[in-house]
Amino acid sequence: MFKAIGIDFGLKRTGFAITDDSGIIASPLETIDSRNLPSYLKKLIETRKIQIVVIGYPLSMDGSDTDITENVRQFEKFVKGSYPTLDVVLYDERMTSKIAQKALVQISRKEQRKQKGLIDKMSAAIILQDYMNSLS
Repeated sequence: MFKAIGIDFGLKRTGFAITDDSGIIASPLETIDSRNLPSYLKKLIETRKIQIVVIGYPLSMDGSDTDITENVRQFEKFVKGSYPTLDVVLYDERMTSKIAQKALVQISRKEQRKQKGLIDKMSAAIILQDYMNSLS
């Protein structure tokens, strides 16, 4: 099995998710200010012994780039350059924010649903779980 993180990259906030020790279940981890991304990522990779980084790849419903797609490609290059021994995967994230919002409506109180950071880390968990499910 492997230890992986999922990342829902944003220019302001970035959501993180992580697998359990057996690499089966993805759980929301944290949402951070994107300005702190390099230091947070380094700490997370080193302390959690991460082997795979799955980055949500934003595309429009027709498969074309969105306004943030190029930023995600640049972030992928940064991660690959900084951590050459890790597997870094771009994974289609279409609809994950909408799925996360619907899930929040089902499970949380009204104030929590307003917290965009909660949506970001839930989106990261959905991206990571979808990726892991695609492997089987």
